Amino acid sequence: MKITTKHGRLTPLNAASSPCALILALGIIAPQAWAEEPPVVAAGETLSLEGANIVGKESPAPTVTERGDSYTIESSNTATKLDLAPRQTPQTIVTVTNQQMKDFNLTNVNNTLDAAGVNVQRVETNRTYFTVRGLDVSNFQVDGVGLPFSSEEQMGDIDTVLYDHIDVLKGANGLLSNPGNPSATVNFVRKRPTQEFQASAKFGYGSWDTRRSEFDLSGALNEAGTVRGRFIAMDEDGNSYLDRYSNTKNVFGGILEFDLNDSNTLTVGHSQQRNRPNGIMWGAVNLYNSDGSKHHFSRSHSTAPDWSYWDTDDKQTFVELASDLGNGWQSKATLNYNETTGDGKMFMTKGLPPATETPYASQFARAERQILADFYVKGPFELLGRNHEVVVGTNWAKDDVHWTSRDAFSTEFLPPNFNGDYPEPNFGAVTSGADFINYRRGFYGATTLSLTDELKLVAGANWTKMTSSGNQTGDVHDYEKSKVSPYYGLVYDFHPNYSAYISYTEIFNPQFKIDVNGGLLDPVEGDSIEGGIKGEWFDKRLNASFSLFRTKQDNYGEYADWIGGMSRYRGIDIKSEGYELTVAGELLTGWQVNAGWTHLFSLTNKDGSAARTYTPQNFVYLSTSYKVPQVQGLKVGGSMNWQSDIYREQGKTASGQEIISKQDSYAVFNAMASYDIDENWNVALNVNNLFNEKYLTSLYWDQSYYAAPRNTMATVTWKY
Repeated sequence: MKITTKHGRLTPLNAASSPCALILALGIIAPQAWAEEPPVVAAGETLSLEGANIVGKESPAPTVTERGDSYTIESSNTATKLDLAPRQTPQTIVTVTNQQMKDFNLTNVNNTLDAAGVNVQRVETNRTYFTVRGLDVSNFQVDGVGLPFSSEEQMGDIDTVLYDHIDVLKGANGLLSNPGNPSATVNFVRKRPTQEFQASAKFGYGSWDTRRSEFDLSGALNEAGTVRGRFIAMDEDGNSYLDRYSNTKNVFGGILEFDLNDSNTLTVGHSQQRNRPNGIMWGAVNLYNSDGSKHHFSRSHSTAPDWSYWDTDDKQTFVELASDLGNGWQSKATLNYNETTGDGKMFMTKGLPPATETPYASQFARAERQILADFYVKGPFELLGRNHEVVVGTNWAKDDVHWTSRDAFSTEFLPPNFNGDYPEPNFGAVTSGADFINYRRGFYGATTLSLTDELKLVAGANWTKMTSSGNQTGDVHDYEKSKVSPYYGLVYDFHPNYSAYISYTEIFNPQFKIDVNGGLLDPVEGDSIEGGIKGEWFDKRLNASFSLFRTKQDNYGEYADWIGGMSRYRGIDIKSEGYELTVAGELLTGWQVNAGWTHLFSLTNKDGSAARTYTPQNFVYLSTSYKVPQVQGLKVGGSMNWQSDIYREQGKTASGQEIISKQDSYAVFNAMASYDIDENWNVALNVNNLFNEKYLTSLYWDQSYYAAPRNTMATVTWKY
């Protein structure tokens, strides 16, 4: 049995070593003393605290952040499957904890990753790309198991109600995420059943008649506590600032845990998310006119007709067996089945305003089914008088993708100032489609070697073989590739509170993009090297890091042309260099922060020219909250995202004039206030885009639209 206080701490504070030296770089002055200290428990002494949480057998899940109120995490296994503190992880890692998600009402993947230093490219209403350090992110995992997007973008609107926290591991992750891009890995960590009974209900109402309800029920299902369950449900419905756009989504998920004996725990779970948006944009709004001048349009403007929609269903089922093998050794076997299906009727404009825009509509259906299996064993061992750790594992995956498109073209010109008023066409036979299956087989291993008391080596390798067969848009979708990707990291504790580190890892990713000649592009290959300093203070409740990085990505598929009604790509080589600062945790008692700054020295093609100019050279994120000591139960806070200016070269006019679309630098501020009426009831108000900043959502494509204006959400929460 283990006893923890409400905030999950029992040890006294140690502020002897100030983190000022590192955090001052972020403009935040760390404290030398705390206003109050948690109680100290002497050996053999009995502790009795009101509201104490008595925890029985620990869940086999990673660190659970919903049991505390911190904006940082004690440990993560996203990098190597070994449980490493942020300071001992030889890469930059950012975690959005459960408390931060609650405080700022981060209910979907887009605004949650905004808060983690990810540049979220909202290219249209229901399709999103993510970039880190200038490169695309395609590696999304759930509890450390996953495959990259088969199309490299997120379709739909992933809700976060099922997840305890989200890790973003910056840089390549060749050890656990082959295939993928050398940018970052996003790991969603599920909420798990609890030993004690707990229940909560949350109701919210916000701008554009948005209504949201959440229900969460968890606890032991038998007297012995050997069977535990959790059920989560969510329903949201609302309109939008965009003309004709609305969305309805709901989520439900259930997990059961069975203690088969003292050493083995079996977990089974299923979840499903259902999205039903109407008035969706396919593409977005043209940014310039046929004469090269800027196209002016309102913030609410949309080219989507009222008959357009894009329905998606996302189902996840998993079985997991976690075993305690004794002497600190553990194993885990996981089997996942993921199914994403969708259908829609979409509309976009081609050509340019005011007189050459033409309509292009499509009826689209897609189904993707994944089976993923992972098994690993990890534990400590002794060598040359020192204690070390090792993990070895294997994984297998099958990804079955099928989609069809029934396109409807027209050569008629749309009227000037087109506002989406267009009749639904008759969609005929299938005009394009894809039907292919990808297989992945892999073995991985890693070890943490204590070379000295202060110096640790993290080393490992991953062998992955990828095969594919089928067709895509009439072209053969067939390849067989394999590669060994190494992972090296050194961490040197040169001070009780500081560590220096360096890491190197590689990655490769067979592509599904078609080149201008109709063949598949060669795989993306990349590597990432990173080094810096990390610090932790106040019993690991505050972490910070400074890193320098260089990331290379060869043969990345960049849009080249529109041929035969489909996008065609060419392979380019990209190099990203820069530095990153992060800080997360508790600065003072009750004052939480999660902040970071990414600066790119350069983002260039092989010839040295600027690459991906639609990604910002500077990106700053900040979330902070404070429990007001003068008013018990009151918490206030704010968040901010700032990015430097971006641009996109759009070609030339008939007269040879260069066309460039620009978005100046901007900052978006959000605010929150929360009040605990008593131990069971809470009311909160969140205001997004507090100063009503007007800005384009992205320049990733040659079309875009404006982001949401100021909006609010008021919530009432009951918990037991």
